[in-house]
Amino acid sequence: MIKEPLAIIILGASGDLAQRKLLPALFSLYAQKLLPENFHVFGFARSEMTDAAFRARATERLMCRYTPEARECATLMEQFLARCHYVGGDYGSSDAFRHLADVLRGEFGTLNVNRLFYLAIPPSVFLDAAHALNTSGLVSHDSHKGWTRVVIEKPFGHDRASSDELVTALGQVFTDEQTYRIDHYLGKEIIQNLLVLRFANCIFEPLWSREFVSDVRITWKEDIGIGGRAGYFDDFGIIRDVMQNHILQMLALTAMGRPDKLDAHHVRDEKVHVLRAIQPLAPEDLVVGQYAAAEQGAGGRPAYRGEPGVPPTSRTPTYAAAVLRVKNDRWRGVPFLVECGKALNGTLAEIRLRFRDEVGNLFHPGTPTLSPNELVIRVQPDEAIFLRINNKVPGLGMKLAPTELNLRYRAAFAGVIPEAYESLLLDVVKGDKSLFIRADELAASWDVFDHVLHDLETHPREPEFYAYGSRGPRSVAHLAERHGIELETGA
Repeated sequence: MIKEPLAIIILGASGDLAQRKLLPALFSLYAQKLLPENFHVFGFARSEMTDAAFRARATERLMCRYTPEARECATLMEQFLARCHYVGGDYGSSDAFRHLADVLRGEFGTLNVNRLFYLAIPPSVFLDAAHALNTSGLVSHDSHKGWTRVVIEKPFGHDRASSDELVTALGQVFTDEQTYRIDHYLGKEIIQNLLVLRFANCIFEPLWSREFVSDVRITWKEDIGIGGRAGYFDDFGIIRDVMQNHILQMLALTAMGRPDKLDAHHVRDEKVHVLRAIQPLAPEDLVVGQYAAAEQGAGGRPAYRGEPGVPPTSRTPTYAAAVLRVKNDRWRGVPFLVECGKALNGTLAEIRLRFRDEVGNLFHPGTPTLSPNELVIRVQPDEAIFLRINNKVPGLGMKLAPTELNLRYRAAFAGVIPEAYESLLLDVVKGDKSLFIRADELAASWDVFDHVLHDLETHPREPEFYAYGSRGPRSVAHLAERHGIELETGA
């Protein structure tokens, strides 16, 4: 257990992220005795709320995943909530943060404690909050007074230029060493296992290149629309919301080379090498779509343009598919089809490596080639890794069929699978930056999409409409075919 006193300050504590993810994750860490004995959580937001009201709201989301016994669970919740406090105020008010400092000092008897700031707030107020925190005296650069770390949620800017400006401006308050840019997908257990799968199993690394891999598909899809996020989503769209971060991070971990050491510096160096090797996306290699109303009999779900708060003529894409090329010796010539969308025919996030066809069919000469081998890393909804191979169907004849060697996490491992925010918050407390995004990594990520994003804004095009609950735009099949990628029926 970490012994030094710890103050966790959540800005935006009344919001959905804090209530649904951050506070439950902190409680899970507390239940596992992974937080210091002397810690307190301080919620800060514009809403007026008492400590009691803040604790009551938090209670609604807390779950005893690691301590299912009712009596022990109730005791742990009571102990955790007693350490939760709330201060209301404007994000740009130094006086409000000075009051927060007084509350913090009242709990610890000093300000000289480790401080973790989590900015679960809109990007538009990042800088105001950072400067107000700084002038209030809450930010420290003196290690003798405890460390200061700040966690920043995406989106990190709107394009490369605004991202660079944000990095520079925040750098005037927090050093890069103090800054943790979070992508919660990197905290998912199966994503963390990617490095283990590749570099702890000698059977995979020799095959992990253009010599054996035909194409790579990275898919992220949800069966729900935007819900109440119109104000945010219509400004950013699916490319900025998912593809430029979640998808590209999964691609980087899939395509990166072997790091010299398994530490934050070397892992992130390899990711940057790959991101810089990706050719900037061309408009002709991008399909953008937007969900229309559900087909008859599918529950009457609305079109995107019919969602509350969405302009009736909005061209914001809710779906995007792109083919990316990594211009290095390992991956030259291998297309990476990345796709993400909302209101589709299911919820899924996975990485799929399709291996090259076997030359000839030894078992049935003159007939088409065998089904290609595939390795699938499924992130959600049911964490799994499976390898599709060809096998003999039991019987007297020689009939072959593709089958799966399947590892399902929940069946293979008895323990509770940690939530992404549990892993990432613990890494921040420990000072491990392996799964957080460095400034040069962020810049390289924007460079992949910057041109096409500006092209969509300067030369607006109507997105291709697809029915709510369908597979998505039909032209994706043409994009895949043009790059030599064979899509399965129903994919």
